[in-house]
Amino acid sequence: MSIVDVRPTVEAPDDDPYLWLEERESPQALAWVEAQNSATMKRFFDSRFAADRDALKLVFDRPDNIPFPNRRGKKLFNPWQDAEHPRGLWRTTSLESFRSEDPKWDVLIDLDALAASEGEDWVWRGELSLPGTHDRAIVHLSRGGKDAVVLREFNLTTREFVADGFNLPEARSQVAWLDRDTLLLMSPLGPDMATSTGLQRTVRLWQRGRDPIAAPVIFETKQDYLGIWAQLDRDAPEERIWFLEKPGLIDTNYWIGDRAGAKVKIAVPADANIWTHGDWLAVKLRTAWSIGGQTFESDSGIGISLTAFLDGDRHFVKLFEPEKRRALQMLFWSGGRLVLSILDNLKPVFEILTPAGGSWTRETLTGLPEIGSANVWPFDTEIDESNGDLLAIAHDPLTPPSLFLIEPKAPPILLKRAPQAFDPAGLAITRHEAVSTDGVRIPYVQTGPAGETGNAPVHLYGYGGFGISMPPFYNASLGKLWLERGGTCVIAHLRGGGEFGKDWHDSGRREGKRLSHDDFAAVAADLVARGVTRPQRIAAEGGSNGGLLIANMLTRYPERFGALLCAVPVIDLRRSKKLLVGNIGIDEYGDPDKSEDWEFLSEISAYHVAAPGKPYPPILLTTSRADDRVHPAHARKMAAKLQAMGYEACFYEPATGGHSAGKDNSERATLEAFGCTFLRRSIGWDMNDSGPS
Repeated sequence: MSIVDVRPTVEAPDDDPYLWLEERESPQALAWVEAQNSATMKRFFDSRFAADRDALKLVFDRPDNIPFPNRRGKKLFNPWQDAEHPRGLWRTTSLESFRSEDPKWDVLIDLDALAASEGEDWVWRGELSLPGTHDRAIVHLSRGGKDAVVLREFNLTTREFVADGFNLPEARSQVAWLDRDTLLLMSPLGPDMATSTGLQRTVRLWQRGRDPIAAPVIFETKQDYLGIWAQLDRDAPEERIWFLEKPGLIDTNYWIGDRAGAKVKIAVPADANIWTHGDWLAVKLRTAWSIGGQTFESDSGIGISLTAFLDGDRHFVKLFEPEKRRALQMLFWSGGRLVLSILDNLKPVFEILTPAGGSWTRETLTGLPEIGSANVWPFDTEIDESNGDLLAIAHDPLTPPSLFLIEPKAPPILLKRAPQAFDPAGLAITRHEAVSTDGVRIPYVQTGPAGETGNAPVHLYGYGGFGISMPPFYNASLGKLWLERGGTCVIAHLRGGGEFGKDWHDSGRREGKRLSHDDFAAVAADLVARGVTRPQRIAAEGGSNGGLLIANMLTRYPERFGALLCAVPVIDLRRSKKLLVGNIGIDEYGDPDKSEDWEFLSEISAYHVAAPGKPYPPILLTTSRADDRVHPAHARKMAAKLQAMGYEACFYEPATGGHSAGKDNSERATLEAFGCTFLRRSIGWDMNDSGPS
C-alpha cells in the first residue's frame, strides 16, 4: 500500500514539501505548471468550451459597449478595448461628441502598436495628467497585468513619449503632480525605500532632469508600516500637501505639510477616514468618538470647518447617522458639495450635502434605479476643476448598465446604455436570508427561473472580506453561460464585507473569518432547504479572499457543494505574510507568526487542514504567473497537495493576467468560459440539460 503524503498539517505547519512551487520562474516549478496546464486543457478545452469562449469574446468586444470617460479640462478621456485593439486605446473626445450616437474619438496612444514596436507585453494601468493644462501625462504600463508598473511621461500635444522626462522602471510606484517640473514620488525603488510589505516607505521630491533614486526624501514612515502616500491640495490658498501613512489596512495617519515635509498631524481617530475640500473637513468614523461635548457612534459621518478645526474647534456637525443595516459606504467632494454613498438594507442611496456657514443643506439624488447596484463618482478627475457634475452607473443581475450624467440640481440624464448580453426572458430576481451558525441572518440575492424545482444548477458567489460590499450586479459572462441556459445565480452578502458597516466587517475578520465562511455555507444549505436545488447541483466560486472562502468550503463544508472554483486565492495562511505583499492582510486575517493568531488561523488555513479520505467535491484552482499581489504558490501548492492525496483537483495558470481575469478580452473570455465549463460538467449539468444528471 502506498503512503499518502498529507503534509503540511496543522500539527506540523512548517513541514511543507511544496515550497519549491513558491519559486515563481524556476525550471522545476514551470515544468510542473506546464504539465498541469496541458492536462487541464486536454480535458476541458474542447469545441463546446471554444464556442462559449468565442461567444463571450463577442460580448466583451461589442462596439456598442459603454465607454466610461473622465473629464480633464474640457476634454473627455477613455481607455478602450475591442477586437481590433485587444490591448487597448487611450483616446479623447468632447462631451458633445460623447453624447451623440457615434462619438468621434481622437486616439492618443495605441497600446497594441506600442507593444509591437517595443516588444513588450504592455497592459494599460491608467495615467495621471497635469492638472490645469492636461497636456502632459504620466502613463502607467504593466507587463502582463502586474500591479507593478513602468511610468513614462507622455506629451499629449505631440503624441509622443518624453525621452528625458519623468520615466521610472517597473515597480509599485505612484506619483502626483506638484507642478510641470516637479512630482511627488512614492516608490519602493532605491535603497531602504520599501516597507516590509514591499510598498513605498517615503515621499520624494522628484524634479525634472534629476535622478529619481537620489531625489530628496521629504517624508518617511516606519519600515513595518504598510506604506505612505501624498497628494497636493489644489484648493488650499497656499501650497498644501497631504501625507497619508498607514500602519495597517485600517488605520491612517493624516498630515498637512508642504514640499519641505509634513508639519501638522490631523487629530482624528486612527481608524477614521477624512476628505477635505476648500475649507471643509469631512470625517467618516469607524469607531465611536467623544469630542466637543458630543459622542458620535461608529460608522457616523461628521463635518467641520478645516480652519476652525486646526485652530482647536471640535464642534462637529453630524452628517450621517447609521441605522441597523443602513451604512455609509463612501463619500467624496465634487463642486463644493459632499456626496454620501449609502447602502440602506442593500438599497443604494445617494445624498448631497452643501456646507454654508455653520450648517449643511441636504438633498437626495433621485431618478436612479433602486434595485441592484448603483455607483456615483465625480465626472472631473481634479476636484478643483469640478463644477459639480457627476457620473452614475446603475444595473442589476438582469438589467445591463446605464451611464448617467447628473448636473447640479438636475435629474440624471441617460448618456449610454449597454446592450443586452443575454436573454433575460423568464428570469426573476428575489432576495432571501439564510441563518448562519450563530443565528445571524445572512442576505442573499437569487436570479434565475421563477419557482423551485429542487434540482436547479446554482452558481453561488461570495467574497466576505476587507470591508468590501458586494451588491448584486450585471454579470454578462454568467448571464450568457448560466442564466440564459436555465441556471440560477446567487450572490451572498457575507460578514467581513461592508454592506452593513463596521460591525459587519469586524465580525468576519481575524478570529471571525470562519463565521464569514459559515455564512456562505449557510446560504448553500438554505437553497436546499427552500427547495431550489440539491447540494450536488451547487457550483461555488470565489477569488482572492474569496478563494480562501472556497478553499474552506472544500475542507469544512464539502457535503454542501457539487463543484468549486477557487481563483487567484489566498490559501496558505501560515506563509501568506512571507509571499509578495501578503502581510498587507494581517489586519484582516491575523499574524501567523503570533501563536495566539495561528491558533484561529490554523482552523481556516485550508492548505494545512486538507486531509485524505474526505468527501471533497471536484475543485478547479486558477492563478496567474503575473500575479504580484497574491502569489501563485497558494493555488499551486494546494493543487499539488490535493492531487497527492488522490482528489480531483484541476489547475490552470496562464503566464499573464495579474490579479484579475486576464489582461485582455481574449484572456478574460477564456478564463470565464473555462470556469463555467468546469463547474457545469462537475455538477452534471450539460449546456442544454437542466434535469437530473
